Amino acid sequence: MASIKDTRVEMIQLVLPEHANILGGLYGGRLMYWLTTASSMAASRVARGPVVLGSMDDIDFINPIKIGEIAIFNAQVEYVGKSSMEVGIVVHSENPRTGEKKITTSSHMAYVAVDENGRPREVREKIEPGYGEEEIFEAARRRREERLARLRKKKKDPMGASELLNVETQFRVSVSRIVMPEDATSGRMMFAGKLMLELDQVAAILALRYARGPVVTASLDAMDFYSPLKVGEIMTMNAYLNYVGRSSMEIGVNIFGENPSKGDVKHTSTAFMTFVHIDRDFRPAPLKPYTPRSEFEKKLWQEAEERKRLRVRRRQTLKKLLGLA
Repeated sequence: MASIKDTRVEMIQLVLPEHANILGGLYGGRLMYWLTTASSMAASRVARGPVVLGSMDDIDFINPIKIGEIAIFNAQVEYVGKSSMEVGIVVHSENPRTGEKKITTSSHMAYVAVDENGRPREVREKIEPGYGEEEIFEAARRRREERLARLRKKKKDPMGASELLNVETQFRVSVSRIVMPEDATSGRMMFAGKLMLELDQVAAILALRYARGPVVTASLDAMDFYSPLKVGEIMTMNAYLNYVGRSSMEIGVNIFGENPSKGDVKHTSTAFMTFVHIDRDFRPAPLKPYTPRSEFEKKLWQEAEERKRLRVRRRQTLKKLLGLA
């Protein structure tokens, strides 16, 4: 029986030019790749074997990390179910010249322990909260229950995977490629960190094309992964422009896996990402207006407006909790 502190993993990365966007800040996709790597290490240590990412809570990027700074990832397993684990992670930046640290983001993820065939297996190691950890443990238990209830109640989209795959909108980017062996950490399932890295790249391409100028990733809404992508399958990411505000826009990305020998297409996940158009002084810059035309585009816009309202409240709450507001 382990306490929460016994599961802690700290991962440290120096931000190099190859990790940065065109403005010298850590690229959002690379940050999510590292974030998933650190949380996967914490989960796999407790599970004593391979794990897959089942769900990810909202991620809001509060402060950028610049080239030459140090990115610090602290992950810990906060609750263990039969085969699932709740992992909390906090990311800081550190200026090596001054020693100043700033929080960049925090999130919670749910992992599932799997066997060599990708089937869920029992996690024998359990968590017993130590002194002062009871509140963290209870919050993680509640998150697990809420997530399971959300997944049980989640209604399937009336459009099937093949119909979603072929939806057309005014602003759209589609990228496909084969899932290769180097995309998997073990077995035949694609590592979630690689998926997050490419997800941000595809969404950023559409954001850049629309903005006609630099953009930065501001947030990623909670994601659930319905089925894994496997080595040899064809991964397709379709990005759509959902909503445009004064300087920010929401990009939706549907992720699919296709079995090339059978032609079967499965819907792996859907992501909603917010990008901000900025000028060379890192200030928000205005975007050209966008008018949805089709019924599908109007539906995307209306749903994105509601997510934006929730997102604004979420960021305000997060900043208060972190003492930044």
